[in-house]
Amino acid sequence: MKLSVDKRILYFKVPGEQCTQETFQRAKERAEELGIKDLVVASTTGETGIKACEYFRGYNLTVVSHYTGFKEPGVQQMSLENREKIRKLGGRLLTCTHAFQGVERGIREKFATAYPVEIMAQTLRLFGEGVKVAVEISLMAADAGLIPHDREIIAIAGTNRGADTALVLQPANTTRVFSLKVKEIIAKPRLN
Repeated sequence: MKLSVDKRILYFKVPGEQCTQETFQRAKERAEELGIKDLVVASTTGETGIKACEYFRGYNLTVVSHYTGFKEPGVQQMSLENREKIRKLGGRLLTCTHAFQGVERGIREKFATAYPVEIMAQTLRLFGEGVKVAVEISLMAADAGLIPHDREIIAIAGTNRGADTALVLQPANTTRVFSLKVKEIIAKPRLN
């Protein structure tokens, strides 16, 4: 029995949307190798979500957007047009409170202090913004019942715009956050 697996990790010299196509390509290759059919993708405006729906046809793809009010009270950053395109392309759309924000973010802003969830988010950012977001959207999608909790998925996220990070992970619900396991890093920016 072989005790190791030798896989390449794609490290980008710079983060951002110019990495999207290559991130998708590597994620799809790994999904095919592992037989993974469930993916979650972060998308703020819907552009990355639409590209993902086109690229990952035939997969169970969940596109996770910012919650309404993320930047400004009552404002949704993803247009209705892009939301509809994602649905027409077969993607499922999830818009809800971010797993690493919610009430604790409000407490932090009001009292200028940090609580455990914020500390978790900052710790994940040590590996890059995309790693933090990939873990977060996986928790959110599991809570919504849009991905399985009992098999590996691929989570794709990015730094600001586009996709530059892809992980293989075992998802979990937010109440079981420490059951979530990052199994592999497929791609991420080297510089944060």
